[in-house]
Amino acid sequence: MPRSDVAVDEQWFVALDVDGTIMHEDGSIDPAVVDAVAATRDRGHVVTLATGRSWSTTAPVLEQLGLSPEYVVCANGAITMQRDDSAPDGYIRRHVETFDPTQVLERIRAFLPSGKFMVELPDGYRLYTEGMTEWNLENAREVRFDELLDQRATRVVVTSLEHGLDEFFGIVDQMGLHHVSYAIGWTAWLDIAPDGVNKATALERVRGWLDLPIDRVLAAGDGRNDLEMFAWAGAAGRAVAMGQAPDEVRAAANEVGGSVDDAGLAAVLDSLP
Repeated sequence: MPRSDVAVDEQWFVALDVDGTIMHEDGSIDPAVVDAVAATRDRGHVVTLATGRSWSTTAPVLEQLGLSPEYVVCANGAITMQRDDSAPDGYIRRHVETFDPTQVLERIRAFLPSGKFMVELPDGYRLYTEGMTEWNLENAREVRFDELLDQRATRVVVTSLEHGLDEFFGIVDQMGLHHVSYAIGWTAWLDIAPDGVNKATALERVRGWLDLPIDRVLAAGDGRNDLEMFAWAGAAGRAVAMGQAPDEVRAAANEVGGSVDDAGLAAVLDSLP
């Protein structure tokens, strides 16, 4: 059980990205990070995850960390899970944002005819096109492109193995994507969410539900999908970029920590009271 050493007026709301922040590329987590997360929770701080991952791939990370927060932000803010001990996996979908991906999918395919596509449905099931081999394809099935259209989705992912990152940036810029939120990953990877939805919008909602002060929020991340989260946290609290983050991500933060390879998150968490 948490010791709750910190007084209520010293309690921080801590939102952590997963991949490249907590977790290495090979899926491992440094023991120092596991220990620091547990110690932060045990001191009485509110620690949760804010990730682009689906719930099905986020839940195992919580298990590895020994965390069971009241709320968890998934799918780049499109899904917020709430702890419910009566649910089969201990959580229910508290808030879900969806959109019709038809127009954006057709627009992207016109520019990337050889692109690989994945659509995540509100219940977490995923549909993907041929060649999406680098994706976690549990709870998913392969479909034709036209089967991705005309349904509600929480998230769309597009990859293009034949393009380098700079070239991919240029192509996405030409697309003129409107009425959606999107972020580009470390590689030629495009992550699309409903318009106006991102990690920050979901975390602000959770902060309100928990009635926590905006000047004691800490967000840590390493990716372009963390930019809005950094603006939200850094306005009055702490926005911490991992040391290996791209230049634009580090510039958006008000602190830069060590890299994930050096368990940089541990020192950030240990700096809290």
